[in-house]
Amino acid sequence: MKKIYAIGVLFLLSACTKNFEEINTDPNTATTVNPQYLLSTALVKTAYPYQSEAFLDQPAEAGRYITKVRNEGDDLFGWSGNSWDGYYGALTYNKTFHDLAAGNDMLQYTAVSDIIRVFNFAYITDLYGDIPYSEALLSKDSSIVHPKYDQQEDIYPSLLATLTAANDTLAATTLSIDADYDILYGGVALNWRKFANALHLRLLLRMSNKSASAYTEMQNIVDNPSKYPLFDSNSDDAALRYLGVNASDAWPGGNLNSKTTEIDKYKPSKEIVDTLLRLNDPRLPIWVAPVSSTTGYTVDSNLYVGVPNAISSPYDYNGGETHISKMAAIFYANQNDLLNASMMTYAEQCFILAEVVQSGKVTVSGETASSLYNKGISASLDAYGVSATDKATYLAQASVQYNGTLVQLITQKWIANFLKGPEGWFDHRRTGYPVFVTGPLAAISEIPSRYKYPTTEQSYNLDQYNAAVARQGADVLTTKMWYLK
Repeated sequence: MKKIYAIGVLFLLSACTKNFEEINTDPNTATTVNPQYLLSTALVKTAYPYQSEAFLDQPAEAGRYITKVRNEGDDLFGWSGNSWDGYYGALTYNKTFHDLAAGNDMLQYTAVSDIIRVFNFAYITDLYGDIPYSEALLSKDSSIVHPKYDQQEDIYPSLLATLTAANDTLAATTLSIDADYDILYGGVALNWRKFANALHLRLLLRMSNKSASAYTEMQNIVDNPSKYPLFDSNSDDAALRYLGVNASDAWPGGNLNSKTTEIDKYKPSKEIVDTLLRLNDPRLPIWVAPVSSTTGYTVDSNLYVGVPNAISSPYDYNGGETHISKMAAIFYANQNDLLNASMMTYAEQCFILAEVVQSGKVTVSGETASSLYNKGISASLDAYGVSATDKATYLAQASVQYNGTLVQLITQKWIANFLKGPEGWFDHRRTGYPVFVTGPLAAISEIPSRYKYPTTEQSYNLDQYNAAVARQGADVLTTKMWYLK
């Protein structure tokens, strides 16, 4: 499959002089853009920033995967308003892709574009709560420059309906997806349907405490695998590879994007390292480097030492740099087969189903909560190349064997989602698990529930901003959005 990450497009300008256009038209230059040419970039603009935030930005701290030992503002939860320009920029590009496809009756691409659209909008509302949705992206077409903030409780059903329609369209159409430009699934429509339906399950679980029909819809999906195919293995993961050729297609921690000294500021958190140590987890040395010195430490004698969040002078913890772990070598690479821009995984789907089966709200033919839990762990271990022997040893431990508790299930899901998006953070705020420590210097007494709206909204869209705040609650990190209330 060809990896095409940027497509140059030339547009001819019309003129007002007689015969000018005819005389100056190059017969060898395209005057229209084929929609599939935009698919690769729409994917990259979605997956790469999503992954970068999971490693370098606030979701990594809120999910207790990373501790920043310099520039610790994110760790202290002194978060100011977060710009959403990048998210809406990706949606704008995807809208161009969708509009071109719709104008050419290319239903396979409108469906793919709709799945990308849902992923992006879901992420934005999961971060902020009420957001511009129905009137977003319409400034050019409808001159709407002050879009209203839709309520999350209205956004979610719309997103779910879009996923259902996209799945149905891809099932019905005979139009093919160009494999050269589909850098996610190589033109396999079935895999796009699996992604849509797995994402559907994620969103249904997210809203399940507020929606009477969420579990019924989940049951309908799992009861109809031919109509609603789901991920079957890690090979179905919605994850883009990094090529590592230049900054735009390289892992965010590699030297093409960051100096080594910059990535050294990102340490594995004490919470993830201690959990992996307690469980004798074979993923620990894959993700975390051992300390360079085992003498002279002050509080922790382990070979792997994570740094607590929100403490004073975190760079001096345990005696300093030589006594705290760095990220493992793979995270300093421009490209590694174990690192992808991951949007959703088979492991996550297994844990979603394990949770709802464990709760008694959904049944899955041929599966139990225990079997799905074990499949989720196994899928993560397999994804990181853990041997069959080490996998069996890990699963056989009393501390890992399924015990039917939500805390155990969510903890294992949290581990499996290590630096794979904000899901660890989102699951914690939804369930309270794992139990995180905010840290002595944290600006708030709990893990944030949301991002604050961009500060620019108070200048450019004040009326709509005020209406959203009046409805949802104060524009602070601890305000609960609809499905968390």
